[in-house]
Order: sequence, then structure tokens, then C-alpha cells
Amino acid sequence: MTTTAGGALTVALAEDIDRLFDSEPHVRCDAPDSVHQMRVATRRLRSVLRSYRALFDKRAIADTGAELKWLADLLGEARDAQVRAERFAALIAEVPGADTAAVTARLVTAQRDRYRDAHERITSALDDDRYLALRAELARWRDKPPLRTARAETTAQEYFGVVLERDRERVEALIRREPTVAPAERVELLHDIRKSAKRLRYSGEAAQPSVGELATELGQRAKRLQTVLGDHRDAVESHEAILAVAEEAATAGEDTAAYAALAAEEDAAAGRALSGYPARAAALTGWQNIE
Repeated sequence: MTTTAGGALTVALAEDIDRLFDSEPHVRCDAPDSVHQMRVATRRLRSVLRSYRALFDKRAIADTGAELKWLADLLGEARDAQVRAERFAALIAEVPGADTAAVTARLVTAQRDRYRDAHERITSALDDDRYLALRAELARWRDKPPLRTARAETTAQEYFGVVLERDRERVEALIRREPTVAPAERVELLHDIRKSAKRLRYSGEAAQPSVGELATELGQRAKRLQTVLGDHRDAVESHEAILAVAEEAATAGEDTAAYAALAAEEDAAAGRALSGYPARAAALTGWQNIE
């Protein structure tokens, strides 16, 4: 029996919904990596809704998509602070002369405090009517998402293949544009490439049971591109954050030499990460020629 697009998408959605629900109790007790796992599950759901939007009722995915964005932003604030605190602590330990009480307080302790406050907002939100309504809606979607009946009857292999090609073309168009932009625009364009690669990765993972090895290969190439650009983005944002804190320290009359050294290290880290971009981009744009 040929699998329909609607049937295959229902299975993929259920897996992501289960990931989100399973992470919730761990987030409540602040288990290690729990906020990250819930954020990933939320992002995966948003990505699938965007990539396969033609199969869904428009109003339903617009409303649920907006609520998933709200949840992702809430989780993102905590996760970003958590990652930055860990990154700053590791960086301070590596850079000679940077391990001072003042630098640690302004960089590491401040981010840990930010994480704690953000986590409290998350746990409060998980008991709020807004999240409970979203949770109830997703529970209904787990078995019966709001699909457009006619389109949902398309064969899964055919429909998922079209979506994968469209998502791949979106990434490739951005990659081909990248050498033409001004340096001031390049960082944000690389970020857009990263987001598009992540969307392709998730649509590829959803399509794998229907499309097979081609979807797996494409998703893996997208993930590798996403990873190097994610490392680059993390270093760029860390560099900017350190410079901003250095300004605060200077205003308070503190020595800023350590911040300059830390910022220089992050600038170098951004360059190292970006050195892997050309090969990852070429592997994705040239994948059609791979036998």
C-alpha cells in the first residue's frame, strides 16, 4: 500500500510532538540539557509546519505556529544564556590573565543569573493557560492534524521529494548570493543560510521514511553546513557581547585588557569556523551530481 503524504506527515509530527512533551518534566526540574531539547523539539515542529504548509489548513498552522514561536523565544532566552555562560567560562580558562573575579562576574555570573531568571519564566509559563492551550492543541494534532484532505492523499514519496527540492533550492540560492554581498551584510546572510540549512535538515529527516537514502544524505549535508555556520554565529555573537561588557567595565573604571584578549580569541574562533563553510556549501549545492 502506497503511503500518503498526510499519513507520513502525521507520523513525523507525532514524533516531534512527543519530543516536546517528553522534555517538559525535565525542563520543570531543570535537568541538564532539558531546555535545549525542548527548544529543538519546538523548532522542529515550526520547521515542519513551514516546509509542509501546503498540506495543512492555513488558519490552523498560522495560529499554532505563532504559539510555537512564542514558546521557542521563551526557551531561547534561557538557552542562549546557558550556552553563553558555559562558553565564557571555558574561554576565560583558556586565555592567560583573563581569570579575574571582575571578568568572571560580568561575563559568567551575569549569564548564569540571566539563565536562572529565564528558567523561572519558563516554568511559570508551563503552568499558564497559554501553554496549556498549545499543549492541548498539539495533543489533538498528534493523531489528527488539520490536513487538507485532497492534498494529503498525494503519495508521500512524490510530495516529500518536491518539498525537499524546494528547500534545497532555497539554501542554494542564498549560498550563490553570498559572494556578491557587501562585507557588512555577509554575517546576516550567513545566518540566513544557516537557518535555511536547518529547515532543510528537518524536512529531510521528516521525509526519510518516504524518500529514503537521498533524504538522509541531503539532511546530513544540511546539518554539516548548519553546524559550521552555527559555530561561526556563536563566536560572532560572543565577540560582540564581550565588547559590550568591556564598555560597561570601562565606564566603571575597570581594566579592560582581559576583555580585549577574550574578544580577539572569539574573532579568531569565528574565522576558524568559517574556514569550513566553502566545503560544506559546495557539498550541498553540488549534491545532485553525487552518484
